[in-house]
Amino acid sequence: MSVTPSALETKNSGMHWFVAFIAGFLAVLIFHQLALWALTAAGITQGAPYSIRPVGPFAVPRVLSAAFWGGVWGIVFYFFSRRWRFDSAYWLKALAFGMIFPTLVAWFVVAPLKGLPVVAGGKLNGIVTGLCVNAAWGLGTGILLRLFSRWRGNS
Repeated sequence: MSVTPSALETKNSGMHWFVAFIAGFLAVLIFHQLALWALTAAGITQGAPYSIRPVGPFAVPRVLSAAFWGGVWGIVFYFFSRRWRFDSAYWLKALAFGMIFPTLVAWFVVAPLKGLPVVAGGKLNGIVTGLCVNAAWGLGTGILLRLFSRWRGNS
């Protein structure tokens, strides 16, 4: 089985990390937040999509903070996915990556740092919300990376 480099990894290789950040950033604003909206509308969570409530030490709007970290995760996603083939398994891998890795870090690293219970305190709604919004982010990041690679003329 041969490994095919990502279309982003061509002539302008210095740009591919920036493009990966932008894909992850936009995936939060589009896919992650829309998934949160859908879960809120379905009564599964009380999350507030596109929240501008200030967070963190710099009082950044919550949605922009999430988008920034989505961009950071976009770089991590790209690092692992750059050798994946663009086939049907690519989409499943993108979904699984988002569902698993950012969610585990949120549950076992970020939550304790913020003084919150791990694994959403064992509450099913919180667990489902974390898995779903991050899976949507992963799929969205994969879609955007693919679209950006085609836009740049690399398929």
